[in-house]
Amino acid sequence: MKLEVDHVFPAGPQELWDVLLDPVRLQRCVPGCEQMQEDGQDHYVATLKIGVASVKGTYTGQVRLSEKNAYSSYRMSVEGSGKPGFVRGEAAIGLIPQEGRQTRLAIRGEAHVGGLIASVGQRLLHGIARQLIGTFFRNIEKELANGDPSSAVTPKHDTAP
Repeated sequence: MKLEVDHVFPAGPQELWDVLLDPVRLQRCVPGCEQMQEDGQDHYVATLKIGVASVKGTYTGQVRLSEKNAYSSYRMSVEGSGKPGFVRGEAAIGLIPQEGRQTRLAIRGEAHVGGLIASVGQRLLHGIARQLIGTFFRNIEKELANGDPSSAVTPKHDTAP
C-alpha cells in the first residue's frame, strides 16, 4: 500500500523536528501507542494496541531512522507484528518551511501487511490508515500547542480513528 500525505503545522521546522524525534512526545501522538523506548541511536521499540475493522490486537515492533538531515528530512523504516498479522514499511519524511512560521510535513512511503489484518482488504486498510494519520496529525498539533515535553501533566490525545 502506497501512502502520500502532506500536512501543514503551525510551527517552525526545528520545533516540529523536536516532536517527531522525541520518543516521549511521539508516544503521546501515535494513536494506540502504549510504549516507545529508545533502543540505541535512531532505533526504537514500540508497542501499539490498535484495531482495524473487526481485527484488533497488540503489535510490537521496531522503528529505525536513517539519512537524517537536521530539521529537514529523514527516512523511517518500521517492522511490527502481533496476533492479527504483520506490517513492514518505509517512508521518506520531509519538513518544508512555509510562510508565517509554518512547516509542511510530507510523508511518502509504502507499507506491506500480512496475516489476518490483510483480510480486511486494501481499500479499507487505506481508509483506516488515513484516519490514523489524521489523528496522529491532530495529536502533534496538540503536542506543539502544549510546548515543553518535561511538563508534569501528560495530555490525553485522541486514540480512536
